Amino acid sequence: MSIWGKVIGGVAGFAMGGPLGALIGGVAGHMYDQRKEEEALLGPDMGDGEAANEARQVAFTQAVIVLAAKMAKSDGAVSKDEILAFRRMFHVPPEDEAAVGKLFNEARKDATGYEPYAEQIAMMFAREPAVLEELLAALFHIAKADGEVHPGEMEFLRRTALIFGFTPQGFERLKAMHMDMGEPDKKADPYEILGVKRSDSDADIKKAYRQLIRENHPDKLMADGMPQEFIDLANEKMASINAAYDQIEKERGMK
Repeated sequence: MSIWGKVIGGVAGFAMGGPLGALIGGVAGHMYDQRKEEEALLGPDMGDGEAANEARQVAFTQAVIVLAAKMAKSDGAVSKDEILAFRRMFHVPPEDEAAVGKLFNEARKDATGYEPYAEQIAMMFAREPAVLEELLAALFHIAKADGEVHPGEMEFLRRTALIFGFTPQGFERLKAMHMDMGEPDKKADPYEILGVKRSDSDADIKKAYRQLIRENHPDKLMADGMPQEFIDLANEKMASINAAYDQIEKERGMK
């Protein structure tokens, strides 16, 4: 079963139980019955093993849907381009599109602000900040799908990043990276993408680059809770990091 199928099982739970309803319903009712007293399922330490990883994957996917729906309200409209980009980038199977759309619409209609959802996801992935970066990357991708990021969407992204624990400088790094992706005419500062300064030494820049590669490798991200369905996004980010480092290497004559 795809990750979408697991999330879809929690549509009713989401509508009745708030942000964690979809997570619990999607992972499977019998698992929740067995572990409902385990607070770890709802906190930063969700345990080890396949069940915990599946819980993280469902939480990640739920967050993409719910936060994307909340972000759509920030500019007042959901464009067809945004919906098509969502389906294409995240490989939603045709048979699951209607149900995923139902969850999206439930989240969009829900009067609750996006902050409680962002706070709960931040808590769940407190030990996997690279996964939270991927979630923000998904939201950036959706926001850009109609050709521009509206001011309301950018403010939504900024505030969500702060809730996730990123500094204002950290958000600017993510913004530089994702606003540049796939847009040859918009070249971001490669130093900003790597989170380094022009005054840093070659050794420090190389160290920062290697750390980013380790933290953002798709295999590690999936082990930390990013579903396979989001692998294209992770590969796109890795390409941006590599391109920034290559540019700095050429500028400095590094070996």
